[in-house]
Amino acid sequence: MTERSSRVAVARKLTRRAGREKAGAFLAEGAQAVGEALTAHADGVLRVRDVFATEQPRHAEFLDRARAVSVPVHLVTERAAASLSETVTPQGLIAVCDLPDTELSAALAERPALVVVLVGVADPGNAGTVVRVADAAGAGAVLFAGDTVDAYNGKAVRASTGSLFHLPIARDRDVSAVLAACRAAGLRLVGADGYATGDLDTADRAGELAQPTAWVFGSEAHGLPDLVKSELDSTLRVPLYGRAESLNLATAAAVCLYASARAQRRREA
Repeated sequence: MTERSSRVAVARKLTRRAGREKAGAFLAEGAQAVGEALTAHADGVLRVRDVFATEQPRHAEFLDRARAVSVPVHLVTERAAASLSETVTPQGLIAVCDLPDTELSAALAERPALVVVLVGVADPGNAGTVVRVADAAGAGAVLFAGDTVDAYNGKAVRASTGSLFHLPIARDRDVSAVLAACRAAGLRLVGADGYATGDLDTADRAGELAQPTAWVFGSEAHGLPDLVKSELDSTLRVPLYGRAESLNLATAAAVCLYASARAQRRREA
């Protein structure tokens, strides 16, 4: 199958947000992402519509897995695979997956003790990495609020390294609605703010981090808007013990989420 094939041409439209939203599908590229997508498909969590692959021995395992769960497999040329890729070095293995349509209420239905809210985050690599961190820290959901980048952008999917398939992802352009849903689910709203008076250490000693928490993270360049901060219960900064001016979004998120995860587990123990 070549890059001129109608099936490849249709899949290529999914590299754009408008195409993903119109088709209700997105692309997952590479062994890690495709493997996780096929696992989710087998578990009934998400449907994989198609798998495209070049004729490489390393892809055989994934093609066998796809066929075993009745996912159509299409062998394509290197150029066709490259046309579906958004990377400098295409991996030659792509899955077309249903775009989840998860409502806020569904993402928070099990009342998770730890949730991530991204507000106005523009960089897809950072967003995807935060999804990965949230998964690793045991968070129950990641909520994309306001003008935050698309969670199913190709770079975001790659940066999540499969974690996108492990926990609910919900999107809502109304930031206040997202925060209200978190509060209704019993979560304390805590914003990460480099200029906050309180920090993680003082909050931990006070027992605040052990409470069910929705961590709210803002854009890399501007942080959280004052209007959003006014709706939060608290803002905290990561204490900097060295001479670094600041931490990037993904690193700060990792520190904050693990601080809460450890505190919550200590309380449970």
